[in-house]
Amino acid sequence: MRKIGTLAALAVVALGAGLSEANTAQAANSWGLPGEETARFDAKVVDVMCVLTGDCPTDCGAGKRVMGLLRDSGELVLAIKNAGPFTGTARDLVPFCGQTVTADGLFTINYGVKTFALQFVKPKDADWRGANGFIKEWAKERALDPKDDKVKQWFRNDEQVKALIDEQGKLGLKSKGITP
Repeated sequence: MRKIGTLAALAVVALGAGLSEANTAQAANSWGLPGEETARFDAKVVDVMCVLTGDCPTDCGAGKRVMGLLRDSGELVLAIKNAGPFTGTARDLVPFCGQTVTADGLFTINYGVKTFALQFVKPKDADWRGANGFIKEWAKERALDPKDDKVKQWFRNDEQVKALIDEQGKLGLKSKGITP
């Protein structure tokens, strides 16, 4: 009888450990930044411009506006890119416009501004997703393998970026008649 009690206790501990593991499966990865703080919280996906000005398109700007996370406390969390250089979180968050999600990432402070580097997002009753949608979508739109060197440095290979640099120069001063 004592063995059964011990086995039952071990089963409960193992089950509890498994549940705990499932809840932390997508814990944020440290970037080694001074003052970084890992965080996981629930928040409503919002269009930042909408929250600040009341200009609220029904689709959160269709991915062309800055996205944020509005906590129940009223705190507006600015969500910034994960690992994709010069990308934002719009492609990862816009599908959940107006919905509550669980966000996992790192809080950082840069020049006194606290931001949240979104690494993973979990919609209610769904699996975790990595916050790297921009790069995947950019590659898909161009029929490129996501591991292609052109994708790794998408900003050097993007037609729109190249056109803007041709028009305005690398520093954006060409159209203003200023030669660097």
